[in-house]
Amino acid sequence: MIGTLNQEEYIRLLAETLPRVIDTEEEYERLLNEASKLMALGELITLEQAEVLQLLAILIEQYEDEHYHLQAATPHDILEELMLARGLRQKDLVEVFGSKGITSEVINGKRSISKSQAKALGAFFKVSPALFL
Repeated sequence: MIGTLNQEEYIRLLAETLPRVIDTEEEYERLLNEASKLMALGELITLEQAEVLQLLAILIEQYEDEHYHLQAATPHDILEELMLARGLRQKDLVEVFGSKGITSEVINGKRSISKSQAKALGAFFKVSPALFL
């Protein structure tokens, strides 16, 4: 996502979302809900919304690290979850991977995600490419 952050819009979103360090399960659920709303925007997410989503993800991850003992998700798990959350099918990612065969192999776990593919997936899903490495 290229562009300049609109500070007024970003401040408005922060005031609306009220992100803060999570101390309670209720606050955790509230911020999860806010993050879900932003993720549901898919490709329509604005730069300002993406920044708020990234902040929420950090706060949620910090709370989960302290309160839940979750197994780390693999890059394949993350790809699967993002596809599910956005209602995408294998054919929707062919352009990202460059061919139907490679797309099929990655999605079915027969091929790992390369650095260049991680970068393309990060741009496609508007998330950090590090999630796929």
